[in-house]
Amino acid sequence: MAEFTTSLRVRYCECDPMGVAHHGSFPAWLEEARTEMLRGQGRTYAQMEADGLFLVVTKLELQYRRPARYDDVLDIRVKLASTTRVKLVHEYAVILKERSLTENSPSATGDVLVTGSTTLACVGRDGKLTPLPEWLQG
Repeated sequence: MAEFTTSLRVRYCECDPMGVAHHGSFPAWLEEARTEMLRGQGRTYAQMEADGLFLVVTKLELQYRRPARYDDVLDIRVKLASTTRVKLVHEYAVILKERSLTENSPSATGDVLVTGSTTLACVGRDGKLTPLPEWLQG
């Protein structure tokens, strides 16, 4: 599965007092999309970890374009961009699917609010780099 999309609703606890999603909420949303992408392939992180394989984030980049707001419904699109022997690179787009609040906002349904990428390295129980399993290489 080279690309996957999951949806979520911005919760009140993820926002600042102005109702804008905090910048720190986005990495967790990207992780949720990656996790669901893996689940869509018939695997889970729990199964990988039981097998002694762990994916650790070595790089995270985000470009914030427009705000997400409380109660917005977002599509989180994740794409496996590339792999090496021990690393995965994912690219993301956070897209406004539904704006629940009626307000004067520059964002419209379908707008890309955030783009980003992550690099994950595969390590064993000992924390040392280990080759990605073939099924994870895209």
